[in-house]
Amino acid sequence: MLPLFHNLLLQLDAASGILRITLNRPSKLNALNAATIEEIRQAMQYALDAQPVRGIILTGSGDKAFVAGADIAELAELNEIVGRRMAEKGQEVFCLIEESPKPVIAAVNGFALGGGCELAMACHLRVAAENARFGQPEVNLGLIPGYGATQRLAQLIGKGKALELLMTTDQVKADEALRLGLVNHVVPAAELLPFCEQLMSKILSKAPLAIGMIIDCVNAGYDQERHGYQTEANLFGHCCGSADFREGTQAFLEKRPAVFTGE
Repeated sequence: MLPLFHNLLLQLDAASGILRITLNRPSKLNALNAATIEEIRQAMQYALDAQPVRGIILTGSGDKAFVAGADIAELAELNEIVGRRMAEKGQEVFCLIEESPKPVIAAVNGFALGGGCELAMACHLRVAAENARFGQPEVNLGLIPGYGATQRLAQLIGKGKALELLMTTDQVKADEALRLGLVNHVVPAAELLPFCEQLMSKILSKAPLAIGMIIDCVNAGYDQERHGYQTEANLFGHCCGSADFREGTQAFLEKRPAVFTGE
């Protein structure tokens, strides 16, 4: 029996072994909050432990957003210590996805911003609908990404372009994401899930032990004892103690331009 969650929907195709995990907060554009992060951890642990599950597809509910970022009202309450712990927890959950020996595909059905882009990057493959948009807007809040973007974005698209996107907060359309190497495929929205299922079925036709080892070997080439991730978590926490962060989040919630002072 599949576990039940408040913010996620799970569907298992018994014939193929494909588990679909759908982030289901459509009124919030599937924004990530602490409860949802914990549910993703539990869902992934279930997927790893359940023998009938052979592959995972992650997507968002509705046709507007995969995950349109974090819950800003929740973020605005963070201080330095709690912020660092939150980043470490999110990194731990996203590394669980990245290190899964069972293949994980992100079916990006709309906006993938902030934590949503980070979640997609933690998956092994990314397939985008034509209306998908990617971006890391954290510096608009006086913040930096905390769930691995400073590491994974550079790994996927190169240091120079990653720095540009992280510092300008420019959004990338699906076709540009494909050109940069941020996504593997772009398909019409109506074909997104069928395409992902077909791609997953092709992978699952191969030797599962070897597939898991491929994932492990490729990840090993980028693992520097996770110092980069700890640096990110430490500095995310530091941002949470800054005046710029308080100004950025309040400006967002009050729907006004932020005035940053560098403090």
